[in-house]
Amino acid sequence: MFDAKEQRILERCEALMAPALELTRDLVRDYSVLGQEQDALTTMERWFSRLDLPTERVPLDAPGFADHPQRAPTEWSSAGRYNLVSRLNAGADGPHLVLNGHLDVVPAEPTDMWTRPPWEPWEQDGWLFGRGAGDMKAGIAAMVMAVQAVREAGVAIDFPLTLQTVIEEECTGNGALACLHQGYSGDFVLIPEPFGAQIYSGQVGVLWFRMRIDGVPAHVLDTRAGSNAIEVLQDYLPAFKALEKEINALPRPAPYAALDHPFNLSIGKIEGGNWASSVPAHAILEGRVGFPPGMAPDEIMARVRQVIAEHHASLDDGSPAPSVAFHGFRSEGHLVDLETPAIRLLTRCHEDLIGTPPDYYLSTCTTDLRAFHVAGGINGTCYGPVAQRIHGVDECVEIDSIRRVIATYALFIHRWARLTGLQGDDA
Repeated sequence: MFDAKEQRILERCEALMAPALELTRDLVRDYSVLGQEQDALTTMERWFSRLDLPTERVPLDAPGFADHPQRAPTEWSSAGRYNLVSRLNAGADGPHLVLNGHLDVVPAEPTDMWTRPPWEPWEQDGWLFGRGAGDMKAGIAAMVMAVQAVREAGVAIDFPLTLQTVIEEECTGNGALACLHQGYSGDFVLIPEPFGAQIYSGQVGVLWFRMRIDGVPAHVLDTRAGSNAIEVLQDYLPAFKALEKEINALPRPAPYAALDHPFNLSIGKIEGGNWASSVPAHAILEGRVGFPPGMAPDEIMARVRQVIAEHHASLDDGSPAPSVAFHGFRSEGHLVDLETPAIRLLTRCHEDLIGTPPDYYLSTCTTDLRAFHVAGGINGTCYGPVAQRIHGVDECVEIDSIRRVIATYALFIHRWARLTGLQGDDA
């Protein structure tokens, strides 16, 4: 099944499991939430140097990027923020392969719910625990070690190949988009997101929104003299649930028509008030809503505004209308073209290693694949380790699944060189 070169590559994959776990642990120790990604970037730069891989910094404040039509608006500065990229054979002929992963993680608080501190990696029963272990630092380690396995096996990589480690995947997608904006593109992208040994076939659109309600502050000696913004905010929750139901009742593109409830609206953050003995003068709600491929972000933004305005009008209490803002994700959904030669190549690599065809995974979230598809017109997919409780408490990644990703990616890299054309047939 495997020729002599591939046997050597697979042997090096196994030998590189220890460094892969070491890199994963190093990255988990870097608690790289939004605005605190520098340690993870420094770790990644050190590892690229250790593996003799060239390194380039790709800034998020490059000229013209602020005006990019797909860039998500942010409330923080992009000054000094950057991705880390390693390009091999940038000027070579042949189809250009991109391997992309994100270094940023979501907050782990409250950390006292974790078995151990979330930035201290630990292992148990074949799983590696820690914030970002699954989503997606183990995947980054796997894709880097896959490249290293091919090189250590003495097999030439003579086509263009780019390793991208990016930030802001968890909130905007601007990191991957900044790479594309500055020409770090390709013909196909593989992203080792932790959805397991299955080929990612599509993702939903995602919009973040914020609603602020202003009440009337008052001393609690007479709460009727004020207007409790927190209590008013709670009255809006049924309206948001109704919007979620409405979106899921819309006509959907296949294959989302087969899913019962693919478009989720989550109220992820609520804050308000400033003193226990005062009627709260303000309350802020932040949420995320999913929507079907084919629907534009502007359309769902208008619908969110409408729902809030209609509910406010129904109160008829003379209160000021809530303010509505959109920050972070405003990402279109899309379907993956599963008939391309690169997808067929990935399928064969999986089958040769596992012995059975891969399953397909239709996602109800978004990934950086959106940047490549929408902004770059580039097909790609996700294929990665097995993880549990991503974004939750005691997040973990299955160690054996990291081994499988390294081997699959290494075979894919080796066989990619024989890919004659992305619009034709495989060689």
